[in-house]
Amino acid sequence: MARRVGRPRPVRLAGRRRRAGGQRHRPQRARGPAPRLAAVSTPLFVGLDAGGTATRWAAVDAGGALVAEGQVDGFSGLHLSQPEPRQQLPHTLAALAQQMRPHGHAVAVVGGVTGISDPAAALTQELNGLIAQALGTPRVACHSDMHVAFHAAFQPGEGVLVYAGTGSIATHLDAAGTLHRAGGRGFALGDEGGGYWIAKEALAAIWRREDEAPGSWPHSGLARAVFNALGGPDWALTRQFVYASDRGAVGRLALAVAEAAERHDPEACALLHRAGQELGRLGAVLRRRLGPQPVVAAGRVLLLHPLVTEGLRAALPADCPLQTRQLASHHAAARLALNAFAA
Repeated sequence: MARRVGRPRPVRLAGRRRRAGGQRHRPQRARGPAPRLAAVSTPLFVGLDAGGTATRWAAVDAGGALVAEGQVDGFSGLHLSQPEPRQQLPHTLAALAQQMRPHGHAVAVVGGVTGISDPAAALTQELNGLIAQALGTPRVACHSDMHVAFHAAFQPGEGVLVYAGTGSIATHLDAAGTLHRAGGRGFALGDEGGGYWIAKEALAAIWRREDEAPGSWPHSGLARAVFNALGGPDWALTRQFVYASDRGAVGRLALAVAEAAERHDPEACALLHRAGQELGRLGAVLRRRLGPQPVVAAGRVLLLHPLVTEGLRAALPADCPLQTRQLASHHAAARLALNAFAA
């Protein structure tokens, strides 16, 4: 039997169907969250300025623009040989990685680290490896903190940097990359003019006076300020503070000396002026060795009181150009990372 052939169905053109009444039929969208596009992570060139008190970091992009900066706990090259600080180091580096993560990923790192002197030394290479593991990049180069700080003040071959924080040092980085230095021998041998030295000299003077005239400390503005910071005038408190605290904590006692100088205590004023002279002596020594050079003085001690700068100026030749400023060494380290590893 022949099959009945119906009327041909109209051909539907691609497009939206209309419901009865002429309304367009809108296809339903799939429910649920829209698929996310993969986030593009910014390559970061990271600089570190690491010391016993704190570690500052900065990250720049491939164009040299600052992307982010921050701060975590301090570490130094010396920590690798000390059991307790060494155990803390991975936690510090993990905190550093966590702070950086929202801003991109590290592709290269340059660090200026207290306690590092030779970039090729085994200790330095070990530290490079720990940083590389934490930040996920094999391109890590740690240097002396003063090597990086010099780059924040001068181009290689130019000038003398006098730096005074907890310790003190004068440096010059020549065009061949050799670091020349005066001072920086540590609290046991020197560091004259640094924060630790100021605190030590203040405490020594106070206790010498107490040996000569017990109970006379209330008549000294310097002693009152220092003992107030320590929590009392007992020798046991001073002994515990000096011999059980780290160098940074002792160095911060220089703030109490500055407080006494602000109140015009003559002993505190004389001590801060003498600290400046010691710093100026370091700069003058290096200039005599290397020839006339401009001097930049930097570090937290320069912020204590204008008398520090006055003493420093007095110890330098009258015709020596001198600037005092605070350095962003972590920014300089990030630029070094970019210049060394961008290619």
